[in-house]
Amino acid sequence: MKTSSPKPAETKWILVDAEGQNLGRLSTEIATILRGKNKATFSPHQLCGDHVVVINAEKLHFHPTKHRRKIWVKHTGYIGHMKTWSLQNMIDNRPTDMITLAVKGMLPRNRLTNQMMKRLHVFAGPEHTHTAQQPELLTLSK
Repeated sequence: MKTSSPKPAETKWILVDAEGQNLGRLSTEIATILRGKNKATFSPHQLCGDHVVVINAEKLHFHPTKHRRKIWVKHTGYIGHMKTWSLQNMIDNRPTDMITLAVKGMLPRNRLTNQMMKRLHVFAGPEHTHTAQQPELLTLSK
């Protein structure tokens, strides 16, 4: 008996509106779509996910105390090179990086991670540059 391997299917473009959504719940849905686990032809060693376009990244919903508790930390390994960003700083200066970092942390660490992240397109406002691809709107419960 031969082992069958599914052929990579044609990719779709999916539009997600992040307005009023929780960051963690939104990120898990996006990571599932990028990985392709929502398809019947999922294979963990192939790139079978879809492109995801996220709009209104600056309008995410957070608990009121989260603004002073949530901190992102990056350390280069050298003494004194630790950088920190608060949630309010990320909302004001880099709203797209919040979703990007959350989704990247939910993907597996393997060779396909960078290719999956290239299929994630995050925009701070309601306008995006991928209208020619005609993305399908994905409705998430709030």
